[in-house]
Amino acid sequence: MLFGLFREYLLASGVPENNIILLALDDDTGEQYRDPYRLSAYVRELASDPAQKYYVFIDEIQFAISREELRQKDQPVRLYSVLNGFLRLQNIDVYVTGSNSKMLSKDISTEFRGRGDEVKVYPLSFREFYDAYGRDRLEAYNEYSMYGGMPYLFTLDRDDDKYRYLSDLFEEIYFKDIEERYSIALPGVLRELTSDLCSSVGSLTNASKISRTLQSVKHMKVDNETISIYLKYLTESFLFSEAVRYDIKGKKYFDYPSKYYCTDIGLRNVRLGLRQQEETHIMENLIYNELVVRGFHVDVGVIPIAEKNPEGKREQRNCEIDFIATSGSKRYYIQSALSMDDPEKAKTEVRPLNAVRDSFKKIIVSKSYGKSWTDEEGILRINIIDFLLDEASLDR
Repeated sequence: MLFGLFREYLLASGVPENNIILLALDDDTGEQYRDPYRLSAYVRELASDPAQKYYVFIDEIQFAISREELRQKDQPVRLYSVLNGFLRLQNIDVYVTGSNSKMLSKDISTEFRGRGDEVKVYPLSFREFYDAYGRDRLEAYNEYSMYGGMPYLFTLDRDDDKYRYLSDLFEEIYFKDIEERYSIALPGVLRELTSDLCSSVGSLTNASKISRTLQSVKHMKVDNETISIYLKYLTESFLFSEAVRYDIKGKKYFDYPSKYYCTDIGLRNVRLGLRQQEETHIMENLIYNELVVRGFHVDVGVIPIAEKNPEGKREQRNCEIDFIATSGSKRYYIQSALSMDDPEKAKTEVRPLNAVRDSFKKIIVSKSYGKSWTDEEGILRINIIDFLLDEASLDR
């Protein structure tokens, strides 16, 4: 993205080629600049004209972290001081990439608070995938629902090659990065936890529940604290995102349980050997990811509803709204429903939306809708593919 797409964009925008400084620290030609201070001197020499604007791209920045710092798990003080020095230069923009095992986004936000930006790069959205796929909408949706949006998949034609690629991503990139960075003592537990989360996307869970499951089903001796820590590692490494439950009426968050969604549905499916292809859960995961990519903060909604029990007495129970999507002053209540053909199913989906008394928009996303419309209760009904393809779909 840096050395190819962004560089081409800058050149097309009129930036002189000499004003784009490229450094790949994993390359032998960049080995001498793995010393942070030599790196600093090199960049400052090339960007010495204060009247010119320079763009500095440094790939694999973790190579500038010393082995001693890695062994002792210290913060890479020398590197951070150099990068902070770059930030004080008015005539350069600096872009760095690095391995999750050595430098996470939380490190960046801590060390460069207020002086730098984190650019989150997600897998391809369905709209981006469809633009490149060039086939029928439904065919594209089925392919995306199976293998997800990792861009490299477009270079692969055979299903077994796609499967192998995604499987290798888990083992060779994600798991190794996590294990190296945190010196994971129980790698088997980390893998089983990952599989459990993939299997239960869209289901409420917590560390205690997962711990009990691993102990009873997998006969693994693991405590709640370890599971909590590993959950944190998996979300920090961008494999999963956590959606917390929010009490709409009480206007407060619940401490637990939460829902976890896979950042890429293809990684989820391959982790499970393409065995658990529950379309309901997959569609819910796709909707969650799309909302996140669009910049929404996404919670799980909880609304109390008073209803008569079989004995005729009124009792209160909590009903769930799949997503509360918030961005600034905007808020949307969204239900994910694979099919709305069953009247009882339709009633179940609509009930919690109608129980919300504020004026924010209420939406049902379903695969069974042929086109979008707003019903007599003011609820927007929208087809899943239309929702994914149109960034403005929530405001139709």
